Amino acid sequence: MAGAGEIKFGTDGWRGVIAREFTFSNVARVGTAIARYLSDPKRGELPMYLDWGVELRPPEAGVVVGYDTRFLSKEFAWQLARALDVAGVPVQVTPAPVPTPALSYAVAHRKLACGVMITASHNPPEYNGVKVKPEYGGSATQDVTALIEAHLPEKPPALDERPLDTVVLREEYLAALRKLVDLKAIGAAPLYVIIDPMYGSAQGYLATLLREVRLPYLAIRSRPDPMFGGKKPEPLPENLTPLRAVIRALRRRVRRRIVVGLVTDGDGDRAASMDENGDFLDTHRTASLILWHLIRHRGLEGKVLKSFALTDMITKLAGGAGLPCQEIKIGFKWAVEGLVTGEVAFAGEESGGYGYSFHLPERDGILSGLLLLELVAATGRSLAELVEDLFAEVGPHFYRRRDLELPERIEVVEHLKARPPDEVAGFPVREVETLDGLKLRFKEGWLLLRASGTEPILRLYCEMDELSKVERVLEEAERLVKGGLPL
Repeated sequence: MAGAGEIKFGTDGWRGVIAREFTFSNVARVGTAIARYLSDPKRGELPMYLDWGVELRPPEAGVVVGYDTRFLSKEFAWQLARALDVAGVPVQVTPAPVPTPALSYAVAHRKLACGVMITASHNPPEYNGVKVKPEYGGSATQDVTALIEAHLPEKPPALDERPLDTVVLREEYLAALRKLVDLKAIGAAPLYVIIDPMYGSAQGYLATLLREVRLPYLAIRSRPDPMFGGKKPEPLPENLTPLRAVIRALRRRVRRRIVVGLVTDGDGDRAASMDENGDFLDTHRTASLILWHLIRHRGLEGKVLKSFALTDMITKLAGGAGLPCQEIKIGFKWAVEGLVTGEVAFAGEESGGYGYSFHLPERDGILSGLLLLELVAATGRSLAELVEDLFAEVGPHFYRRRDLELPERIEVVEHLKARPPDEVAGFPVREVETLDGLKLRFKEGWLLLRASGTEPILRLYCEMDELSKVERVLEEAERLVKGGLPL
């Protein structure tokens, strides 16, 4: 764990425990570092300007700072904004919580120098964080965050309390979404939507659009709660008990309509779903259905990117459509170059982030939910039926993830990389991959072990052709990593 004064950007931004690493002093230091980064001549030498065709905007183009619904997020946002202000950078702050994709859209649409989002995304409630969005409106690359880190001052700046401008981003973002999906078709479909923003900053956005087309819906967990109801704001089945209960209670009352549950995470950039039976569609099935829809109904063309932990269904769907597919490291920053240059049409990751070339080089959980509704409207099929159709095309795929609290997680993964097992739970290992963590491939599927970059967690990911095989592999993998690695 980083020390209280140490600031390191990880997979997507800098995160820390509130009042331990994530303090007002450290947030002000980050604000100063961002201001210095914007004025550094070395910034213009980054690949995004030299090779990607991104327009270099001076600090005078301004910065927008937004925040989610976490504890003290608003106050941290103002602290960072004041650090930018005293450094001479024009800055505006949102007057209310916003989803990350709305802030990212504002950066690109308003041609700002960058955006900053105060959020720890799907981390537990005791965390908060800072995400930086450069001119293209997407995740900051490693080059960007390294240069910001190089400018971190040892001490926080002296701040003043003079008023700063505020800016409302909601309507311009919603206007963009209205142009990206067929809301008329969605409104005409026999749908009933349960919206679950998990107490996060995406609350109210899907509801507004569905209300406009007079589609019946119910929004749950749609008020600010810094504790997120006692759960991590991450779209995992164990965190979605309220959504499941509501769907199962309502399904008999809306028999003539197709019930769809739409989930977004704490800052609205990730998405998952739940079918009419209250069964969770994990991010793998959600990503695959969206890609399937884009290929079949919207004529998607271009390269497909999938993170190292995402389902093989993506590879099969892309291959079946004649589209190139490439695996990338975990973290959406590895997808932004292709989305910015236009080489990549779709990018997806296991954690529920999906990006589209026709929108932003950024994850957008709100748009992803709308695309799922568009798929149901186009086919007249429920999510459960669509999963059956998907399996008929690419074969059955079942997935589970286990998060193990393990401070020595990095050492465990490195040990196994040096001495990978020949088999796990009776399944012979056919191939070993080390792009990001350790992936063991079997005839029936795969197992991935990866150390979290933001928490003391070792993640075990497994996809197999039968659910019982998934459980067997995960049980054996957990025994290996907890039992002293007897290999």
